[in-house]
Amino acid sequence: MKPQKKLIENFLQKAGAQEITVNPIRVLRTNTYSVGNANVLVRTASDLGHRYFFGLNYINAEEVYNLDNSFVAFICGDIEKVVLIPTDVLISHLSEISHDRNGEYKINFTRDLHLVLKGRNRRLNCSQYINDWASLKKVSSESTALIQPEESIHNVIQGRLIEIGNIRGYSTYCPDKSRTFNRVRLGEMITLDECPKLQFSDYELLRKIDVLWFRRATSGYYPAYAFEVEISTGVWSGFGRLVTLRDYDTKPYIITNEDKKFQQVVTQFPEIKERFVHVIPDQVGLLYSAEKNLIAMRTEFNL
Repeated sequence: MKPQKKLIENFLQKAGAQEITVNPIRVLRTNTYSVGNANVLVRTASDLGHRYFFGLNYINAEEVYNLDNSFVAFICGDIEKVVLIPTDVLISHLSEISHDRNGEYKINFTRDLHLVLKGRNRRLNCSQYINDWASLKKVSSESTALIQPEESIHNVIQGRLIEIGNIRGYSTYCPDKSRTFNRVRLGEMITLDECPKLQFSDYELLRKIDVLWFRRATSGYYPAYAFEVEISTGVWSGFGRLVTLRDYDTKPYIITNEDKKFQQVVTQFPEIKERFVHVIPDQVGLLYSAEKNLIAMRTEFNL
């Protein structure tokens, strides 16, 4: 068994031995688990003598950050050296940690398990997070009703699509204004408070589409792109809403991992099936990361 896999297995066994229920979060394609009352991304590093080195991609960290009561567990070579750091704390310090242009952060812990920050001898004292298994049993005081991982990832994808649309200069709309992405309400991110009415579409269907990008036209707004995110509900409902834009030159997207289901359903709409685009959720994350990186590079070069 590979060392990484063995350390993760030891982590899960240790949690189980403390009567903490553990289940994989399958909607995320990382080593992320529901552990007790928490959601935990598990990262491992071998003991190489000087420091413990971890790679952490921002996209993965952001997805876990949006889960309720979330942590990253950094296993430093041994199951007795686990730093269980809340994602709120980690995300707030990412700007002080080196990373490459692909959003891969270079996470380093010292031998005494403190997080290395930029600058000479700067450290984040992680003493309170070392082997803090009890924190995984605590109920978050901030959440009155826990959000399921599928719903959380749905919100993340909506938020990313809204941000991409805003970056590209479109007027953006989504119906789920009270949902949040990175602790910000989607209603605060969109640029249109109300969905524009269109002459040749069913407004009740139109205004329920997950994300819409409009461009300004002489007569108001024109629907350029429409997105339906289907993580757990199947793809029937998304197709039904997008079809209301059949009379417009709108590009409709279905965001889902269920390619087989997509292919089955799209055949039910022969007159416009060639217009539908299937995108897996991970690709939205890659596009979002690329757009954010481009902004950072433009800022760096004063462009």
